[in-house]
Amino acid sequence: MFQTKPYPILLSHLLTRPAHSIINQSFDSRLRLDKRRPINGDGFGVGYYSIDPELEEAGPCVFRAITPAWNNLNLETLAEKTKSNLVFAHVRASTYGVLSETNCHPFTFKNLMFMHNGGISNFNLVKRKLINHIKDEYFLYLQGSTDSECCFALFLDTLDKLGYDPNEGKEVGNDALRKALMKTIEYIKDWTIGFKDPSLLNFAVTDGNSIIVSRYITSKTEEAASLHFSSGSSFVEYEPNQYRIERLDRGQNVIMVASEPLTFERGDWIAVPTNSVLTIKDQTVLLHPIIDEYHQQDPLYSRSSSFAESKGLMGSVPVAEAPDVDVPPLEREGRSRSLVVESI
Repeated sequence: MFQTKPYPILLSHLLTRPAHSIINQSFDSRLRLDKRRPINGDGFGVGYYSIDPELEEAGPCVFRAITPAWNNLNLETLAEKTKSNLVFAHVRASTYGVLSETNCHPFTFKNLMFMHNGGISNFNLVKRKLINHIKDEYFLYLQGSTDSECCFALFLDTLDKLGYDPNEGKEVGNDALRKALMKTIEYIKDWTIGFKDPSLLNFAVTDGNSIIVSRYITSKTEEAASLHFSSGSSFVEYEPNQYRIERLDRGQNVIMVASEPLTFERGDWIAVPTNSVLTIKDQTVLLHPIIDEYHQQDPLYSRSSSFAESKGLMGSVPVAEAPDVDVPPLEREGRSRSLVVESI
């Protein structure tokens, strides 16, 4: 997920050019801890909001395909010609559902866009409860067969029952989005009580302005699927295919949230704690813990990452390289200082 203001970004700077872009991660994930599932080749999707004022009310544009993301020439061409202020991107390794475009994220409804990383435990035993709970309108919205799309339908139904009609296609605000997402997690949590394996519920949802992202697992001892965020004044290419977040001031013109970091600069990224929710509004990032029976009050408690690793859903923060003390600080960061020579 990427949001930038006031200047839109070319999609290729996120999707194709960086050495550790989400496209490259799909086949070469050097930061993923478990290597049993190193490939995300079951399709991909990119969703973005147009910067054309005439298209603002048309909702997000979505491009999905069942080909591996690294082998799609259309994606590469579109990414070089498309700019946006808000982008969702997802590469799929299927857990539920067949290989089809309808099963590829992100999912959209009017101006809302949604992604999921993880899975509902024993979804085959939960699906009927979920379907019976939601209105026919949102049941008929379903086109694919994934637990993720069902989660989005549940979110839409929950938002509706909170008094915010998704059909209006209006911005509902960060408070409503967060309440609906927390209630969605609560429903799934209650329906999966007693199952041996926990559910991994990393969700991202936006109305085109506010963004809510969760990192959550129905366990008190296991880590959720990895999630990181970064913010700064700009996202720059300092060498071919090498990017970093620049922080020239306290502004957060650029905000990125990712399962695995897009750069190899350790200082660029902050790991989101397990069982918490990020709120992004007006280029401000707020982090709230999710207080329930799976919340750990001891901040020093170390959760196990074995379950998320076994699912191929645990990425690490890059390890910082030792600085070269013989190189001046600016040059060490890839910048150069101006040299003024006066002749007398």
